Amino acid sequence: MGRKSPYITQWVCEIALSDSQKAFQSLYLYYFDRLLRFASLHVISHLEAEELVSDTFLAIWNGRSTLLKVADFDAYIYSVMRYKIISHLRSQAQPTVSLDELQVDFFASTETTPEDDLITQEQIKLLNEAINTLPHKCKMAFKMVREDKMKYGDVAAILEISVKTLEAHMTTATRKLREALSGKI
Repeated sequence: MGRKSPYITQWVCEIALSDSQKAFQSLYLYYFDRLLRFASLHVISHLEAEELVSDTFLAIWNGRSTLLKVADFDAYIYSVMRYKIISHLRSQAQPTVSLDELQVDFFASTETTPEDDLITQEQIKLLNEAINTLPHKCKMAFKMVREDKMKYGDVAAILEISVKTLEAHMTTATRKLREALSGKI
């Protein structure tokens, strides 16, 4: 699931033009886990994260007649998700969860090969610990680019930062991870 599905445009058109529930289900299945991970970075409860994902898909369905105007659906759905999260956090009037306490599953969307299977649980633990030492925006940028395989422009738009700032975050993340893991892996 690390690569973008070639069917997204087709599904979006079917939803917008013929209210296709089958296309909507396909879109839902494609994005659910990715959006759930994204929401889980911002809320404490898994149930809250699932509700936010459901709210996002409800908003997509309710606004389906305007989907043909969307140039990049991947960036669009993450933006809708982001605004749902912001709205939820404002309504809760609670501070966001600290990303330093969450485990980022760096390998969640990768397909393993025999070489990949050689990575031990200890190495994954060390990598997660190193990722958790990154600053908040840096960690978000790293997760979206490396784990979700999103383009720099899309991630910059979602995080409301410039591409140059995103590049700086990625450089910082790579340097800090290299320093933290040197000699350990």
